Amino acid sequence: MSRNRILCSVSRVRKMLRSFWSSLSLSLSHTHTHTPSKRSMESLELVHLLLLHHHPRISLSAATLPYNNSRFLRQPGLPSLLKTATKYAKLRSFSGDTKGGGAAASQDGPFAFEDDAPHHTEERALVLAREIDDFGYLVGFRLIPDSELMRVVQYAGTVSEEDSSGDEVEKLGIENMEREEAETRVCYNIVFVTSEAAPYSKTGGLADVCGSLPIALAVRGHRVMVISPRYVHGPSEDDKFSGVVDLDCCIKLCCFGVEQEVGFFHEYREGVDWVFVDHPSFHRPGNPYGDKYGCFGDNQFRFTLLCHAACEAPLVLPFGGFTYGENCLFLVNDWHASLVPVLLAAKYRPHGVYKDARSILVIHNIAHQGVEPAITYSNLGLPPEWRGALEWVFPTWARTHALDTGEAVNFLKGAIVTADRIVTVSKGYSWEITTSEGGYGLHELLSSRKSILNGITNGIDVTEWDPSSDKHIACNYSVDDLSGKVKCKISLQKELGLPVRPDCPLIGFIGRLDYQKGIDLIRMAIPDLMQDDVQFVMLGSGNPIYEDWMRATESAYKDKFRGWVGFNVPISHKITAGCDILLMPSTFEPCGLNQLYAMRYGTIPVVHETGGLRDTVQNFNPYAEEGNAEGTGWTFSPLTKEGMLAALRYATQTYNQYKSSWEGLMKRGMKRDYTWVNAATQYEQIIEWAFTDPPYC
Repeated sequence: MSRNRILCSVSRVRKMLRSFWSSLSLSLSHTHTHTPSKRSMESLELVHLLLLHHHPRISLSAATLPYNNSRFLRQPGLPSLLKTATKYAKLRSFSGDTKGGGAAASQDGPFAFEDDAPHHTEERALVLAREIDDFGYLVGFRLIPDSELMRVVQYAGTVSEEDSSGDEVEKLGIENMEREEAETRVCYNIVFVTSEAAPYSKTGGLADVCGSLPIALAVRGHRVMVISPRYVHGPSEDDKFSGVVDLDCCIKLCCFGVEQEVGFFHEYREGVDWVFVDHPSFHRPGNPYGDKYGCFGDNQFRFTLLCHAACEAPLVLPFGGFTYGENCLFLVNDWHASLVPVLLAAKYRPHGVYKDARSILVIHNIAHQGVEPAITYSNLGLPPEWRGALEWVFPTWARTHALDTGEAVNFLKGAIVTADRIVTVSKGYSWEITTSEGGYGLHELLSSRKSILNGITNGIDVTEWDPSSDKHIACNYSVDDLSGKVKCKISLQKELGLPVRPDCPLIGFIGRLDYQKGIDLIRMAIPDLMQDDVQFVMLGSGNPIYEDWMRATESAYKDKFRGWVGFNVPISHKITAGCDILLMPSTFEPCGLNQLYAMRYGTIPVVHETGGLRDTVQNFNPYAEEGNAEGTGWTFSPLTKEGMLAALRYATQTYNQYKSSWEGLMKRGMKRDYTWVNAATQYEQIIEWAFTDPPYC
């Protein structure tokens, strides 16, 4: 462990001991006459073990605490840590040890910190324990005496010179410090506001993020609430809300010229409060945004209600007897929730409410901004002086006619200018939205706030998407046993009516049938691609023109092409597992999840080099030396038919002729970390930064 890390740790221990000294129920100077009860002793927990290398800046008094409970020995990771530590740390008695200038006591209490103590050649260990009373409250911190430490060390065993190295001790010390920091980090009240959250409602990646990230943050100790509409589409589709209960709490909101009454439903699941706003406008057939005839005409009204209700929920809904209160963090997702930061600044803070709250805008797709006519501003329940926050003027070329002034209100723009921080769902996308090509008119505004703009790549639900336990696929397999992969391929070919050919490269596509997903490029390339010895399967719904094209192409290439119009969860799993290659020629992709699913299932992605696809798929290098192979798929740029066909043919050639390279691609993709843990850690850092600065508005 480096000297600087050790000195920082010593400083932290010093501060910790000083701050808790006044709260100790019993002075450590008299603990040798006190033996705690068995029950309280069982609540002692290991707090920290610190190796002091040549800089023992802490000198302790003669006070010791008898410790005779085996629970201490069962602390997670303690035996292995002490086992390695015995070789590198000489655990000497601290009692009355003033060698080298140490003092027995000082004004700090029984703990004397000698900054000027001479350097020692021995290494020492300091173990603190935290005592909790019968009601779960902290009593104080206690030192575990050396005699007890030696007994623990004897229990854990010793290691020989050959079994350990200095690097191991350094690694263990750093891991222990990081574990301590994780245990002592600040926990926040976090409120997600979203138009959809899996499994309750879903049309795309937004639902996946808002269904998984809250759980990951709750696991890390935060109090988390997710607020979303309670959609009622019909009896067959409403089973997802079967576990929710009516809170019998109705509130009135002022917007659109009259008072609107909304109710709340609730379900506590996996450590998260799932709250659903109930209003008749959310009760209709279709999806959250529209039906077969197009988008709903009152979407601005519906999501304005959602934002107003989301601001009231932390104040009025007591979960476990306590509301979330004003000091919370609103994590608002896309334009549907973008009115929340504006409401905090314009409606609440002027009256002293939410003065310490913060908001973070998460942009999942900047192409959708919630733009409506300027006259609708008066309906939003905002003071007139805040019109500029949402005011938006279309450029001349985008106006409908010569007399059109282009004036509008833009929900997403309002959040960009009022939120405390802005996050996108990948690092690549955070840069793209600041360019004229990717910013959809908001690039200059986002560039002006670039200092608080960050990108965090999404994770995936690794329990749902796991080839070793997936119930939807024909045969389970893993990175250690890939034999089930070809069985899934054969099963998929049989189910779709394709010729059963395990040796033929099978290419898949899963996604919405619209321009963003590159369907036009696939349409242009299919005649050329069908000349190769490949099979192609597509799953998706969307633009009726593309749906009709899929049906016509299936008729034209009966032995090579299949198109499944619609979306089916089991079929999406079967395609992901059964295909050899997943094609994603998206014109832009904020993050993308299908390529992550594919790599986890050993299916090689071929993607356009954009947004999150660039961040998550590493281009294969066929010339890497043996043992240094790299790459998890193929990327292509620019977005052209020729570029896409070239990447696909590189992939099929590798599949046909270089089996060992192909297997390496599969295994590297399957071994990657796809969990939400990494993303949740990064979100915690953004939240900490948000509370470090004063509210932006």
